[in-house]
Amino acid sequence: MELIEFLGQNLADFWSYTGFANATPGHIVMLCVGLFFIWLAIKHDFEPLLLVPIGFGILVGNIPFKIDAGLEVGIYEEGSVLNILYNGVSAGWYPPLIFLGIGAMTDFSALIANPKLMLIGAAAQFGIFGAYIVALAIGFAPDQAAAIAIIGGADGPTAIFLSSKLAPNLMGAIAVSAYSYMALVPVIQPPIMKLLTTKKERLIRMKPARAVSQNEKIMFPIIGLLLTCFVVPSALPLLGMLFFGNLLRESGVTTRLAKTASNALNDIIVMLLGLTVGASTQASEFLTWSTLGIFFLGFMAFAIATASGVLFVKLFNLMLPKSKKINPLIGNAGVSAVPMSARISNNIGLQYDPNNYLLMHAMGPNVAGVIGSAVAAGALLGFLG
Repeated sequence: MELIEFLGQNLADFWSYTGFANATPGHIVMLCVGLFFIWLAIKHDFEPLLLVPIGFGILVGNIPFKIDAGLEVGIYEEGSVLNILYNGVSAGWYPPLIFLGIGAMTDFSALIANPKLMLIGAAAQFGIFGAYIVALAIGFAPDQAAAIAIIGGADGPTAIFLSSKLAPNLMGAIAVSAYSYMALVPVIQPPIMKLLTTKKERLIRMKPARAVSQNEKIMFPIIGLLLTCFVVPSALPLLGMLFFGNLLRESGVTTRLAKTASNALNDIIVMLLGLTVGASTQASEFLTWSTLGIFFLGFMAFAIATASGVLFVKLFNLMLPKSKKINPLIGNAGVSAVPMSARISNNIGLQYDPNNYLLMHAMGPNVAGVIGSAVAAGALLGFLG
């Protein structure tokens, strides 16, 4: 009899530790969200390098377990493996390292050859400041509003960097929102671009860009760093690494370092970032009304940024001679979803003229958007940090 009671008690204790005993409806919802992200990535090829780690991270972070059992497996439990890896997000290490990789893999030639395209990247940042004003109006605190608004830059690492400084309690929702909208660029941007342009404008052909010398490519990251960081020193962690990575690429003597930064290092950081950000979106923190507000404001910021870029090109064209007009379809590329937005510009252009290749022209504002979103984040951090 005592043996049966002993076994029964031990089985009951074991059951209390299982996920089945500790599962809540919130856990089930979040597990479905994680599976949905993985399905989108694998079935529809929506940014798989981002959505697979994030989706799997959501699964990892929402496995139910007994909170007070001292298992040290949760991402918020001090000393757990996930908690140690998550320090790279909460302390802001991962985003600058990703910017190092972005710099090492990015060719800024399109921007150097046609510097006025940087204005399109700047115009697209109106989405950030527009969303900031709306977020304040609906009741978010200024630091939270800034962290949410940066989603409009369509730059996941920048969104994580700023939210880790200004609104760490919202970082999971902000990161998932930012990466979701980056993955949905092919769905969100084309309708806005077609709505705001005429068929005649979509057929505009732009002159091929001039050749850029090696000296110009080497000088660009140095001058870019000095100009941007003298104006916005708080953006130094992001822009410093971005321009350093680009100098490694263009110097001609650090090819091995550039390859490591753009391939192995970047892939490792993306995996760790996606996994830990996904794991941080636990049901109790994620399934709130504020999360819905974040997703709504993020979508609005992204839509405004896309529209701002397109409308700016249309306005700018009024001041340009006919031979130098810019195709407004590249206005959407002012957001920093590189190179997805530039590909969208090119694909829509080819729908209306099979011989009108806009990709290289769109890469100019696209890489300018990377710089612009980091500058905007630095400005917000400088004002509110």
